[in-house]
Amino acid sequence: MAAGKKRILLSCGSGIVTSTIARKKVEELLDSHGYKGQYEITQVPLASAPEQSRNYDFIVATSIAPTELHCPYVNGVPYLMGVGTEASDAEILRLMEE
Repeated sequence: MAAGKKRILLSCGSGIVTSTIARKKVEELLDSHGYKGQYEITQVPLASAPEQSRNYDFIVATSIAPTELHCPYVNGVPYLMGVGTEASDAEILRLMEE
């Protein structure tokens, strides 16, 4: 992994409810793959995600990809549904290695 902590933006409609559910899943994934302490997650409302994304390594959003993002997007919807998380997990782990 590159030096320094990975900065992860987590976004949902309000920046609170569904992103908190997804955050727990992302933290479990990262910690179980040896990344504990190597990342920081910030939760924001979807409306502020495009501007905020300038300062992050990637975004996990529990909605469709916001337009005009400045970092890679990972679909966080599977974390809410509890199924089909494999693709999102793989993308997050790939981005952690960049």
